[in-house]
Amino acid sequence: MRIIAIEEHFWSRDFAEAFAGPRAERSPELMRRLEDVAELRLGDMDAAGIDLQVISHAPPGGQRLKPETAVSACRSVNDALAAIVTTAPDRFAGFATLPQIRPEQAADELQRCVEELGFCGGMVFGITDGRFLDEPVFWPIHERAARLGVPLYLHPSMPHPQVRDLYYGTYAESHPALTGAAWGFGVETGTLGIRMVLSGVFEAYPDLQVILGHLGEGITFQLARIDEALSRPGNRPSDFAATFRRNVHLTTSGFFSDSALRLCLDEMGADRILFAVDWPFVSNTEGTDWIRAFPTDPDTRARILSGNAERLLGL
Repeated sequence: MRIIAIEEHFWSRDFAEAFAGPRAERSPELMRRLEDVAELRLGDMDAAGIDLQVISHAPPGGQRLKPETAVSACRSVNDALAAIVTTAPDRFAGFATLPQIRPEQAADELQRCVEELGFCGGMVFGITDGRFLDEPVFWPIHERAARLGVPLYLHPSMPHPQVRDLYYGTYAESHPALTGAAWGFGVETGTLGIRMVLSGVFEAYPDLQVILGHLGEGITFQLARIDEALSRPGNRPSDFAATFRRNVHLTTSGFFSDSALRLCLDEMGADRILFAVDWPFVSNTEGTDWIRAFPTDPDTRARILSGNAERLLGL
């Protein structure tokens, strides 16, 4: 059974030089894997039985670029990723990195990456210049993705400094994962997912599809409550759950829990869930061992492992 993993990362030192603001500390071994584009990556894939990775630049991404260099930096890193893909086109595909602070140019770069480089979508990160990506200034990116028929992957990034200080205080120092993968990532990206549904962008561009990792960044587990509460008097009509199920896909990235996946299957259906690992932050074999053992029927497993990615990403 073919296995496609769609939230898998690499790192460009040249691209990182363009970042504004602080940078996370990463271990030498993690950086070695992020920067490797062949031997370590393919060896890990083979050991886990992964046939194809959809590769994207690790966070921080296009949201942390300086306005004056954002477009050229993204163009350069996308060209670098395209070169990686051409070394093993049967094993690698790409998500574009976009200069989010320049929305019109970001839309153009997405189109270039899809039409000229053969990428299968774009990955966008967190808050850009203090604004979430549901705001109308960013709609050119969403419009272009819908027109091109490719999804946008909404990837987490570190919370806004004011949120970090207010929500996490000294825990940000004593338990730094709390601001990231343990909690903060999901809070920020889940908030973006909710805002996207409420913004009207999916009504404006009904063909737009977005992807949320980590089994929906918490939204899926509260979907019924969110939908019910937003239907109470005083709220503008939103049809939240129906819109979420129509325009959002989920991945398993870094969240290998039987009970969590069962709930997502119940809430979203088998056609809306795709396999991902979040390599190299998470082990490939941990992900594939889990999904192979997950108790489900062969058709559902095949959809999660590759069928949905083939359909959504044109792989």
